[in-house]
Amino acid sequence: MLKLLNIVKTYGKNKNLTKALDSVSIKIKGGELLAIVGASGSGKSTLLNILGLLDIPNCGDYFLNGENTKNLKDKELSYFRNKYFGFVIQNYALINDYTVFENVEIPINYSKNTKNKKERVEKVLENVKLLEKIEQKGSDLSGGEKQRVCIARAIVNDPSIILADEPTGSLDKKTGKNIIDILKKINKNLKTVIIVTHNESVANQCDRIITLEDGKIIKDKSRESEETSFGNIDASSFC
Repeated sequence: MLKLLNIVKTYGKNKNLTKALDSVSIKIKGGELLAIVGASGSGKSTLLNILGLLDIPNCGDYFLNGENTKNLKDKELSYFRNKYFGFVIQNYALINDYTVFENVEIPINYSKNTKNKKERVEKVLENVKLLEKIEQKGSDLSGGEKQRVCIARAIVNDPSIILADEPTGSLDKKTGKNIIDILKKINKNLKTVIIVTHNESVANQCDRIITLEDGKIIKDKSRESEETSFGNIDASSFC
C-alpha cells in the first residue's frame, strides 16, 4: 500500500541545513500495525507527515497504492489525503466551542460523500464509547475523551490508514492504554495503523517497530521477519 524510496527531507539552507530524513526507504503493507520510534529530532514526525501527504520530500519517490505522489498537484494531494488517511494527534486539535458532533463531522464536510452524516458520526462515537457526549462542547471533555473524539473524527470517513502522532503522550497510563486498545481494534478491522511514539510499551504492542536515528532507519523489526524495509540507501545520485 505504501512505498517510500530514497526519501530525503531537509530544512534550512547552507550552514543551517538540517536533514530530517536521510535516504529513507520503507514498504508498508495494508493492515499493518506499525510503530515509529526514536529520540526527539530523529525524524519521526517528519516521516509521518510525509506519509500523510502533509509534507513533501525534497527528493525520492512515495507510492500510495501504486500512484507516485510526487506527480500529484495540490488539489489531488488534498483529495488523496482525505480519501486514504485519518489523523490522530497529541494535542487533539478540537474546536473547543464546537460540540463533539460538530468536531467529528468536519472531515465529512470536506469530503465528496456527505450522505448519512448523522448516522456515520453516531456510529463512530459509539465505537469509541462517547455517544452520550455527542452534544457536549470540546472544552468540557477530559484529555482521554478529547483523544477519543480525535479518533472518531479520524475514522468517520472510513479511511484505509490511520496515522497517530504520540496519541498517548498527554495521557495517564490507564487512559493511554484505552486509546491504544481502540487503535488496535481499528487495526483488526483491516485498517493500517501507524503510530509515532516515545513509549516503549506502546511500541511493543505493535506488529512492527521502525527505529529512526538522525533521519535514518537503524532498525526495522517485525514479528514476521527481522528486516521488512529497504533500509537506508545512498541517495547521493538522486539528490
